[in-house]
Amino acid sequence: MDIDTRLLRYFAAVAEEGNLTRAAQRLFVAQPTLTKQIKQLESQLGVELFVRSRAGMTITEAGRVLAGQAVTLLSDWDRVLRETRNTASRETQVLRIGFVASAANESTQRIIAAFAQRCPGWQVAMRHTDWTDPTAGLADGDVDAALVRLPFPGQEAFCVEVLFTEPRWVALCDAHPLATLPQVPFQDLWDEPFVAAPPETGSWRDYWMGNDEREGRPARIGAVARNTDEWLIAIAGGYGVSLTPAASARFYRRPGVTYRPVTGLSPSHVGVAWPATTGSDPVIQNFVRCCLDSRPYQGHELSI
Repeated sequence: MDIDTRLLRYFAAVAEEGNLTRAAQRLFVAQPTLTKQIKQLESQLGVELFVRSRAGMTITEAGRVLAGQAVTLLSDWDRVLRETRNTASRETQVLRIGFVASAANESTQRIIAAFAQRCPGWQVAMRHTDWTDPTAGLADGDVDAALVRLPFPGQEAFCVEVLFTEPRWVALCDAHPLATLPQVPFQDLWDEPFVAAPPETGSWRDYWMGNDEREGRPARIGAVARNTDEWLIAIAGGYGVSLTPAASARFYRRPGVTYRPVTGLSPSHVGVAWPATTGSDPVIQNFVRCCLDSRPYQGHELSI
């Protein structure tokens, strides 16, 4: 019997978390999708893995047996897959670097140029992901390293170095009353509808709505965007406001959208991240070194 490893991975997450909502957030998938995948796995195996009730899902004895082996199976598969892809990268001398939105801002090109000098014959293949994957391909093993916005879900599983700090600003429709202010107090945004990342991104979505600094007041969702284009269209259309890195004012100028600094809100960070299992790889270490050497003001807060 052939079982899709994705189904096994979904099952393992639910078994470990003991909760569908938390597992869906961890996997960056919608809860109904996760429920459907678990049922599909049960159908293929011909066994019941969870008992459903109004109180939630309780793992069965058969489910415990599978859960006890699934983590090892998936870990072995991930290791084999990484080794296969790393070998292919070494053969072609291509380093796969994931990124979300503006990557490391103006430092990105300096990093690539420095890496070309440090590792002659190697090329950097930049792999862009939308907001449904804040890990920029790291979680699925699609990239060797990534330039990411911190914090991101599952960050503790990777090696991470902070490159620079950047204020969180707000993007608003030109016609919004707050757009006339030179800077916007964060409290003035608490009751505004937000253009948010998809719900399956979990803590990533929460962070970019400032949920950790709202004193318990929940954010209102005016629209959901999966990428920068959807985000800009929703903001220009007046569907909501959005917290964003200060660099967006330089990289994503769009008619109908105004950017303003936000006061009373902690800054964000940009970092380089890579799997702990490849930490000794000299090519990845050279790339990380190039990232650290190109830090603006050697790690001090970036002046905007």
